[in-house]
Amino acid sequence: MTLLHHSKPPRLGAIALILAMFPYLAPAQGRGPRPTGPPPTPKAAAPVDLTGYWVSIVTEDWRWRMVTPAKGDYASVPLNVEGRKVAAEWDPAKDEAAGEQCKAYGAAGLMRVPGRIHIHWENETTLQVDTDAGTQSRTFHFGAPTGAATAPTWQGLSIADWETTPSSGGFFAPPAPGVPSGALKVVTTHLRAGYLRKNGVPYSENAVLTEYYNVTKEPNGDEWLIVTTIVDDPKYLGQRFITSTHFRKEPGDSKWSPSPCSSR
Repeated sequence: MTLLHHSKPPRLGAIALILAMFPYLAPAQGRGPRPTGPPPTPKAAAPVDLTGYWVSIVTEDWRWRMVTPAKGDYASVPLNVEGRKVAAEWDPAKDEAAGEQCKAYGAAGLMRVPGRIHIHWENETTLQVDTDAGTQSRTFHFGAPTGAATAPTWQGLSIADWETTPSSGGFFAPPAPGVPSGALKVVTTHLRAGYLRKNGVPYSENAVLTEYYNVTKEPNGDEWLIVTTIVDDPKYLGQRFITSTHFRKEPGDSKWSPSPCSSR
């Protein structure tokens, strides 16, 4: 697998993170005739196209993402006392013996694992995200699925919704009326306990994962996917753990290379 490492792409980073976390309030709707007929499906109503193949561009946190960090290295993760205790007990051989090599590939840590992702619609109300790293599949439901299983799993239960608030004309500019932000908001619960980092930095079964997916296009034609991740976990974290992860769109699946989970 070939992963790219170069200077941070323009206009991505802190500003994108702030905009994703604090969406603008939608202006009051004007009076007018009410639309007739059934509302469009989530697929038809999508304000932005997230589908396609995307590759991780690692421009920060290299030492924690591109290699397995040393035991006890949990710098920048706001672990509480219990979280540090669990991280200090990390034993990859023990995980392998228990058949839990995928603990670092659960939803709360998966998007930080370098590799490629494939986003596609499973049907009109369900979006799927596949990863070649760990060969994982995440399912985003628009609305709670009927008869959804409540047992915890690595990828949990993900409920999605389009954030169609007006987008900004710039960081200090007012929102542009009627222009959707295009963010996809996903909230994931019912998670099996796993790792935020491959060296045993934990999140618990009580964790709630909130994500925002945004797409931006650069003047040179490149398309970027920015995934803002917020992990709330009162069991192991003293405060929210927030990251922003960047992916660049690829023309197709020629570099797609699924690999199994690894605990090392």
